[in-house]
Amino acid sequence: MPTLAEFLSVVERLWPVAGAEAWDAPGPVTGDPQGSVTRVLLAVDAVSETVDEAVDGGFDVLAVHHPLLLRGVTSVAEDRYKGALIAKLIRGGCSLVAAHTNADVVPDGVSDVFAHRLGLVDVRPLVPGTTEDSGLGRVGRMPEPATLGHLARALADLLPPTATGIRVAGDYARPISTVALCGGAGDAFLAEPGVRSADVYITSDLRHHPASEFVEQSRLTGGPALIDVSHWAAEWLWLETAARQLRDALPGVAVEVSELRTDPWDFAVVQ
Repeated sequence: MPTLAEFLSVVERLWPVAGAEAWDAPGPVTGDPQGSVTRVLLAVDAVSETVDEAVDGGFDVLAVHHPLLLRGVTSVAEDRYKGALIAKLIRGGCSLVAAHTNADVVPDGVSDVFAHRLGLVDVRPLVPGTTEDSGLGRVGRMPEPATLGHLARALADLLPPTATGIRVAGDYARPISTVALCGGAGDAFLAEPGVRSADVYITSDLRHHPASEFVEQSRLTGGPALIDVSHWAAEWLWLETAARQLRDALPGVAVEVSELRTDPWDFAVVQ
């Protein structure tokens, strides 16, 4: 069986840390480099439910998209949730590894998988990276013209259900051909030429003021409709592709995808 160090070498080859944003913190969080790896669980988030699933299920590695220690902490005392999770992982012999923006930029990364699962063609990076097919976000074309309403329905069918569902700013009957998207929080790219020239921009975590100002400017000078989807749901789509890549690279290792919903919202009341 491979060691954790060998597992991390595969992770680095698939999702090189050099591709991460400067503010990011991907890589190993807990674990003995010489420990053996026989079972790996993939999840979007390291939260109490997924840590329990990994430790209680006898997994050697919990590999997540979102780093648990993205921002600095001064204590891992067990009366704080990050300390409690780290303590449980260490006591349970389960390593924690994150691949975040370094898994966003690569081919077959988070946004790339999202775009292809949606059926887009002629897909290219929204924000170009270091190679022709790498970068943040994606832009592509619908295989056949559709309306904004039908695209929103397709997203609802594609993504795992969440309380917040699919939120749309735009005319239901608007024709849609070119689609820009970013898996995860993408309001930083609202001014990107690839977004402005698309018929719709799909992303997550759109706040009131940026979305409102974007819609108002688009009414004045033209611009895309907006679709806001669950951050967790959009990124969860990538996990099965990541699992397949790990299985191919480590044929003796069992790799599973967590089915637990770690979207933070439990229910919504529609007025």
